[in-house]
Amino acid sequence: MSLRSSVANGAATKSTTSTSQDGGQEKQKKLLAADAGHFSMIKALHLADLITELNGFCGFMSILSSMRYCLGSPTSYRSIYIALAFIPFGLFFDFMDGKVARWRKKSSLMGQELDSLADLISFGVAPASAAFALGLRTTLDTLLLSFFVLCGLTRLARFNVTVSTLPKDATGKSKYFEGTPIPTSLCMVGAMAWCVSQGYVVGGDRGVVGGVMGGEDSWWGGVHPIVGVFVGWGCAMVSRTIHIPKP
Repeated sequence: MSLRSSVANGAATKSTTSTSQDGGQEKQKKLLAADAGHFSMIKALHLADLITELNGFCGFMSILSSMRYCLGSPTSYRSIYIALAFIPFGLFFDFMDGKVARWRKKSSLMGQELDSLADLISFGVAPASAAFALGLRTTLDTLLLSFFVLCGLTRLARFNVTVSTLPKDATGKSKYFEGTPIPTSLCMVGAMAWCVSQGYVVGGDRGVVGGVMGGEDSWWGGVHPIVGVFVGWGCAMVSRTIHIPKP
């Protein structure tokens, strides 16, 4: 999650900047509402918005690469490595859109929504898709991975609603994140990359870390205990008591 929302809310501490940003947002609203052609919406996008789109692109490419891995040999790791590599690139663009927004002193309500949607793809759906590709494929596994994604969705929605009410520092930037930010799922991405390198994948030399509880042939399909990491991460994202200081 970038700091673009803080740009829009924090800049209110300076009247000149606030006036400029309000004018930019009003201009964007008018451009979006105008019926001026099929591609008129492109004119309303700021440079930071286009960078945010690249974040979403990286997330979607990661998902496609995970799907491609599922179609091939489980010991051919090229596609899954590509899937995992796209996610850090998404984080790079997630950081850059906020920097560009502050540099150009242009905030965007549409950009804030784009940022949340791109984050959900890159740091929610993409890691869950990679985990599925690596072996968390039982019915209960997929339900718990869905729980992780839905927690990310809820966390991002809450951030958009509450960002203006969180305590601010002298510059007008929120002092902390409420709940762990969804990009922290990159820690699990790094762990999955290590598992691939060690053969801890379905069909690999060692199988999925921790094995499967109950057996995939049981009436309830079994579950891989390692999926509990995703459940715990999801709970941390929606927590209201965990406060992560902003850098």
